Parts: sequence; C-alpha cells; structure tokens
Amino acid sequence: MGSEAFLPDVASHASATPQWWVVCLCAQWCGVCREYRQAFDQTARAWPQMRFEWVDVEDEEEVVGDLDVETFPTVLIADGRAARFLGPLLPQATVLGRMLQSLQQASQVATMDSTAQDLFERIRSSRQG
Repeated sequence: MGSEAFLPDVASHASATPQWWVVCLCAQWCGVCREYRQAFDQTARAWPQMRFEWVDVEDEEEVVGDLDVETFPTVLIADGRAARFLGPLLPQATVLGRMLQSLQQASQVATMDSTAQDLFERIRSSRQG
C-alpha cells in the first residue's frame, strides 16, 4: 500500500474550523529529527488545511516548559481547541498520516492530561503572538 492511501481529501476538510495543529518536538543535534524533517514537511504539503510547526526543544525551552522529551520525534496534535495526542511517533510520513486520519475520524475525543493541553496553549500563543 502506497502513501497515497493516507493523503486527505482536502475538499472534505477545507471548511473545518478551528485549524488542527501538528507540532514536531525535536532537537537540531538529533540525527533522526534531521532525517524526519523531510517526511514531516511532505506530510504538511499533503495536509494543507492543518498547521504544521517544528519546535526545537532546546532553542525554544520557554515554549516547551518542563516537558522532558526523551524520544525523538515527539509529536503533539491538537484539533485547534484541545490536545488530542502527545507522544513519540515512528519517523515516517505514513505513520503521521494515519494518525491524523484516525484522530479526525474519531467519534469520541480522548481526554489528554494537562501537560499536553498546556504545551499546546504555549505553542499556539508563541506562534500567534
């Protein structure tokens, strides 16, 4: 199965509000992160209705706060209002695409802990301010 199976139907999501956020928490020194950047950017192009952000955990310590990122890449996904996922992800575009598709189609929203929500709010504030 090719990666095309996990590309969104842009027309069906174009009017969705508020905008979803996909944030990759990485570090410049991390080789896996550097390699993943291309796949992350590819996914961003495939999902233009979502906002993709790359956060270097060392360059943006004030945004990351007390969160201790131990596994790279770690991804935060929010539906525009609430954090829906925070955790490590295999560094492949298809894995992220499946995750996005699954979260958008979920009929029930899992409650995230305050750590994920607080992180999302700090990132959103830093990017819109």
